[in-house]
Amino acid sequence: MNLARAIGRVWATVKDERLAGRRILLIQPMRSSGEHVGSPIAALDASDAGPGDIVFYVTASEAAIPYKPGMTPTDATVVGIVEQIDK
Repeated sequence: MNLARAIGRVWATVKDERLAGRRILLIQPMRSSGEHVGSPIAALDASDAGPGDIVFYVTASEAAIPYKPGMTPTDATVVGIVEQIDK
């Protein structure tokens, strides 16, 4: 799992039919220190997160697991909201 901050929502007027009813967030990957890592990415949201939340996300084939049965076309999915980071 990876750590990120949700920085926005994505609105798509045309998308794959298998994404119907799925929320898409724009997330900024980060380290536990809060330092940004790389560029923002779009991710499906399986945890009802919103902009400003710190979240866990998964990539690759694991990103489709929350939406089984069937294959949901996603490269990244938010699977949890972080309550606290202890340093």
